Amino acid sequence: MTPRGAEGKQSARGPLVAFFLLTYVVTWVSWLAAWAISDGGFARPGLWMLPFYFGVFAPALVAVWLTFRREGATGVRALLSRLFQWEVAPQWYVFAFTYIAVIKLAAAVIHRLATGEWPRFGDEPVYIMLAATIGSLLLFGQAGEEVGWRGYALPRLAARYGLARSSIVVGIMWASWHLPIFFIPGADTTGQSFPIYLLSVTAISVAIAWLYDHTNGSLFLTMLMHSAVNNTKDIVPSVGPKPASPFAVTASLIGWLTAGLLWVCAAYFLFRMKRKAAPDEGP
Repeated sequence: MTPRGAEGKQSARGPLVAFFLLTYVVTWVSWLAAWAISDGGFARPGLWMLPFYFGVFAPALVAVWLTFRREGATGVRALLSRLFQWEVAPQWYVFAFTYIAVIKLAAAVIHRLATGEWPRFGDEPVYIMLAATIGSLLLFGQAGEEVGWRGYALPRLAARYGLARSSIVVGIMWASWHLPIFFIPGADTTGQSFPIYLLSVTAISVAIAWLYDHTNGSLFLTMLMHSAVNNTKDIVPSVGPKPASPFAVTASLIGWLTAGLLWVCAAYFLFRMKRKAAPDEGP
């Protein structure tokens, strides 16, 4: 006979396992199909973009499907309504907009103090970065990921393990989900070190969870921060020597400084989140 508490844990674990497994399968199969029809890479626009972006939206599609199966249309409406939850205190907009840019500029200052030279700054004007951030937000460019990672997975994990630990788990799963595009020519991550990427993205996941917690689970704000990270990270590019393989631990000084600063901030956020009482899982 299965104890009642064990049944509850298995019931809670099942949807999360299904979410991560289905998200990975749907995305990776879609990206493999995109690569197969791309004529060797993602350097030029083409029909490969259709299966590629289907894979990008897989976290949201899987989350909506699983929510509908368990909670019906009411649950789906509740999940998606958080995409429009924009009425939060102004300081959280500032945090979402500027977090990665401040980290990168701080890394540039440390680089200057340590080496006597400024690192290379990005060529794209700041106003273009800001316009791209806002444009991507308004077009729901990050909804495909945020509905899944922060809308579905994070609250379910946090209910069992607390927000701090859950933010790390989501970060690892989120970063690892990108792994196939480290091997496809022309993708944004081509020629980067996956271990450094994993380290940085997991720290960013902690920061987004901090924002999520202080905006009552607003996916509008997590989309804004996600968009800002994507579009302003190259204000100080982290480009370094190309690793021998995606699994090699190789990064520029700016790359290491950025990862270090991200984890200094993540350590603070984790400490603050852990001070909240862990949820009672029941007998």
